[in-house]
Amino acid sequence: MVFDLDGLLLDTEPGWHRAEASLLQRRGATYTDADETATLGWSVDATLRRYLPRLGLDDSALPGLTSELMELVRREYAGSIPVMPGAAELVARLRGRVPLAIASNTALSLVALALASAPFGDAFDAVVSAEEVERPKPAPDVYLEASRRLGMEPGVAVGLEDSASGIAAAKAAGLTVIAVPQWEEVDTSAADYLVGSLEELAS
Repeated sequence: MVFDLDGLLLDTEPGWHRAEASLLQRRGATYTDADETATLGWSVDATLRRYLPRLGLDDSALPGLTSELMELVRREYAGSIPVMPGAAELVARLRGRVPLAIASNTALSLVALALASAPFGDAFDAVVSAEEVERPKPAPDVYLEASRRLGMEPGVAVGLEDSASGIAAAKAAGLTVIAVPQWEEVDTSAADYLVGSLEELAS
């Protein structure tokens, strides 16, 4: 079973939103409600490219903006990150029974930082970041790599996702996809199954 991380296992999305808002506000731009939902599950590059026209910048500004955003997110991660309802229970239930992996669009250093404060221990047999593969979600690369590291064919693996981008990635990789959206605006039509929270799967 392959899990997304942000917004699925850990409630990191509010921290990302605050970090993005701060990045824009420092430059006199506005972060909107539409930005909150539009960028769910996006890679950092894709997210920042959304903001470049608003900031009057081009792609040459991406390295600096990326570094700044990563530092803002690290500060958000410095405290205790809330665990999504049912996440700890589901991981504990599956641990040792099926191979478990994380497939995330987030930088590996931030994934490690987030997991360090989470109650999952060493439950995950593989952790894959988009920076380790050629293309981020919605491309299938992270899910293909996670399946490979677990020694599983993608067609027999299950992916759990909370965003349209992640659902698309897992489906493109050939996984059976369970959508667990936080936001009503998330398009879950491509998922195989839809549940209201991980608590439904952990019970």
